[in-house]
Amino acid sequence: MRRSLRDAIVGFSLIGGVVVFAGSMFWLRGIRIGSNTWEVTANFANASGLAKRSPVTYRGIHVGSVKEVKVTPQSVRASLEINKSDLLLPKPVFAKVIKSSLLGGDVQVALVGSYKSVSKNIPMPGSDSCPNQQILCGGDVIKGEPLTSISNLTAELEKILLKATKEDVVTNLSESTKQFDRTQRELEVLVLDIKSELNRAGPIISELNIATKHLKNILAAIDNPKTLEDIRRTASSTRSLTRKMDQLGSDMSKLMEDEALMDAFRSVTIGLGQLFDEIYPSNTRKLN
Repeated sequence: MRRSLRDAIVGFSLIGGVVVFAGSMFWLRGIRIGSNTWEVTANFANASGLAKRSPVTYRGIHVGSVKEVKVTPQSVRASLEINKSDLLLPKPVFAKVIKSSLLGGDVQVALVGSYKSVSKNIPMPGSDSCPNQQILCGGDVIKGEPLTSISNLTAELEKILLKATKEDVVTNLSESTKQFDRTQRELEVLVLDIKSELNRAGPIISELNIATKHLKNILAAIDNPKTLEDIRRTASSTRSLTRKMDQLGSDMSKLMEDEALMDAFRSVTIGLGQLFDEIYPSNTRKLN
């Protein structure tokens, strides 16, 4: 009886060991039995440091891992296995290779999505009816951004220096500096001329200020009710005098048109002339 119990314990231990070993092998190969996972593909131009089993995160939370990395002539293609069946990522979504800390650490893939809100009743990413126009679904292909490293920065700096050498940026910058100096000197001359003109215009401005004060005084005097009443009386008197002069002119025109009166004036004038000739003869006028 004891031997049978001991044999049963040994048998169960062997079976448990085989199961644990098989589960470990499946886990190392990325095989999940009975798990509800879904996959997406990310294409990177450069995926330096990215490897199989690298973690996949979303907003700092571990949501999956890199299942496979393939190198093609066009890009580096990484298959991302997401183990969160209810992870809703509103599009557009892209993948970015980052370090786990500022001082270095393991390379991981961070999923970056928009901040749009989605309905809670929407189908899950792993389902066949997943709306891939709204959220990231299983089987989608997204764009990846490479890790910014010292080598990448050095390469970009070399490109900038090469472009600067080809376009002779230094010479152009020197010419621009000289042009700026010339413009500054011309601006200084212009400022001096403006100051000189302002000094010349000083007396004119003073006279204008004085004339403005006089004008204000005149306007203030005109605004006085008594002055306005005097002006109205003067204007009324002027209109009355004008009417009288018009009447006098009309009367003179009528007198000039009277022929009898004009003949009488002529006769009087001739008579007076003859009277003066008799009183003052022509010889006497010559002697005088």
